[in-house]
Amino acid sequence: MDRRDFLSTITAAAGVVASQNVLPAALTTGTPNKGETRRGDMLYRPLGRTGEQISAIGLGGYHIGVPKDEAEGIRLIRSAIDRGITFMDNCWDYHDGGSEIRMGKALQNGYRQRAFLMTKIDGRTKAAAARQINESLQRLQTDVVDLMQIHEIIRLEDPDRVFAPGGAMEALLEAKQAGKIRYLGFTGHKDPIVHLRMLEIAAQHRFRFDAVQLPLNVMDAHFRSFEKQVLPVLQRSGIGVLGMKALGGGSIAQRQATTPIECLHYALNLPTSTVITGMESSERLDQAFEAARTFKPLNAPQVKALLARTQQAAQTGRFERFKTDNRFDGTAHNPQWLG
Repeated sequence: MDRRDFLSTITAAAGVVASQNVLPAALTTGTPNKGETRRGDMLYRPLGRTGEQISAIGLGGYHIGVPKDEAEGIRLIRSAIDRGITFMDNCWDYHDGGSEIRMGKALQNGYRQRAFLMTKIDGRTKAAAARQINESLQRLQTDVVDLMQIHEIIRLEDPDRVFAPGGAMEALLEAKQAGKIRYLGFTGHKDPIVHLRMLEIAAQHRFRFDAVQLPLNVMDAHFRSFEKQVLPVLQRSGIGVLGMKALGGGSIAQRQATTPIECLHYALNLPTSTVITGMESSERLDQAFEAARTFKPLNAPQVKALLARTQQAAQTGRFERFKTDNRFDGTAHNPQWLG
């Protein structure tokens, strides 16, 4: 697909979905994800068009920095890998680098070879991004990261800054050329319009991301929906889909309209490559594996019933505060990270 076709895909998909305000049937029915396999209790899915196969459940990097005991965080990471999770999420800014340090220690003694390692940077300038890339590699004790993502693309000007002369993309491409990075992506949690703009600006620069991270949950379907507006574009473009906030930071399940397992099943039912979830305790680790073990594609009536139970509560976004409140935006509170 060339640049013109890609831009047409973005425009057409976003326009059709927005005007109809529904998700295409192929994304909601119980059709198994193409290329999905199962080994033991874990599912494995393709990461877009990269040729990589990753676990359908990913270990959340922020949460792994939550246990006060570093040894407990390391134990949880290794236990996740031993039981079949391969996708490791992290970020340069999580716990002031503490999450990356823990993961770097956990991935020693042969564990690095069994993991697909992703981390993120915040820098928008070439200098800031280059510094953060190198710091992440040092903390993670590795020469190469499988996937590096530009974190918190949440402002309409972020795509322009990333792709501007002297912007972060220059540092990322140089690092990739040097063998420090295998694949490139971006994340964001604020508004689907910003995601679509990032994809559009990338296409204007003849660049295509390998993966994109976005909120996908039973509330998102009703409010500023990444599922309805962005997901069809990613799927049609062959970009790996990294689902996050399946539990809305815990707020969705706390409302008791759905169970944590139902929330994870809903996200797994979408054409996601992986669903990243927090595993800061053995109980949360077991919950993730139980979701993978018991998952079966949901049919249309099952999806409709889940969405009906959450529709009213989701209308104002109060269970997805990361979309409406900047208290969850690390770069808003630390603008110096951007460079």
